[in-house]
Amino acid sequence: MYGLPQTTEVRKQLPKKAIYAKFELKSSQRESFDADIARIDIVAVVSTSTVPALNVGTEVKEFYLLAVQLKRKGYDSKNIALLTKLIPQRMVFALQFEEQIQFAIYHTKLISSAWQTTEEATLPLSGLNLDVVWENIIATIGNITIVGGNNIVEQIAEDDTHAKLMKQIEQLEKKVRAEKQPRKKLELFEKLKGLKKNL
Repeated sequence: MYGLPQTTEVRKQLPKKAIYAKFELKSSQRESFDADIARIDIVAVVSTSTVPALNVGTEVKEFYLLAVQLKRKGYDSKNIALLTKLIPQRMVFALQFEEQIQFAIYHTKLISSAWQTTEEATLPLSGLNLDVVWENIIATIGNITIVGGNNIVEQIAEDDTHAKLMKQIEQLEKKVRAEKQPRKKLELFEKLKGLKKNL
């Protein structure tokens, strides 16, 4: 399943009622959760016992793959993030809607892949130990390229900062184009030049 070794496969349903009962969700949280999620199954466990070629990591001893059947493609990401808070395990989510899959993982924030067909959806295990495998899965799902000796957390933070800066530049460029007063336009242009230096 998803290109993982057969030895990792398990089939265990996580009943939504049990999640509601165990974590005492508010009725609004239950309604939102129920509107998005039809069913949750644990479909794989990746550990040194299920993949003997892997060494145990310093931080990562195992992780789970959960198949989440969605009721709608435009789900609320808070419901997936909620699952990561409720279940204290490292998890990768295979979010399924009709014949499409989107992988999601929580690492400082919820990171998700592009939608792909069920046949195309694979989760590569690359690395010699579970720490490296986990980081590579995060990088693959988030399409993150690690540069300059960063670790995955530093790279995510750097990418977020860059994305925010790009958004600010975009908004300022619109203001410059719309501004009629020459003096104000020049002020905005100078501000824009300053932001572009930080890229």
